[in-house]
Amino acid sequence: MGARSSGREAALQMLFAIEASGVAVDRALHDYWREFPGDPEGKNYAEAIVRGVLEAREAVDRRIAHASEHWRLERMTRVDRNVLRIGTWELVCRPDVPRAVILDESVELAKTFGTDESGAFVNGVLAKVADECGRSSEQEPSPGSGE
Repeated sequence: MGARSSGREAALQMLFAIEASGVAVDRALHDYWREFPGDPEGKNYAEAIVRGVLEAREAVDRRIAHASEHWRLERMTRVDRNVLRIGTWELVCRPDVPRAVILDESVELAKTFGTDESGAFVNGVLAKVADECGRSSEQEPSPGSGE
């Protein structure tokens, strides 16, 4: 698993814990890394995601709510909601990460930690978020290009 992939997984687990328990972000980061030490690059990426998502949560949640027709954030599973937050934050704030990578990684997280329907749900919502924030016309990597 690559550093960013492991970072996303760690960020999901920390965001889930923060939302479930209301623990402060610094405490959540400290406790997580004490239990699950990660590689430095993955750790840095995870912390950037967690802090970024929490700092921009209102704007991120508005984008998700707009893109997820007929679904209120409160009705989504905690896993789906936080995977969507990570993917949306990356789409908006990380132009260096290709759209296809963000969507693929988000779908894999949803499939791993969510329900049977989570992968398709996350893919649909994030594709709409990507289109709405101007990431629809990105040049997709060609097969075998290593992306």
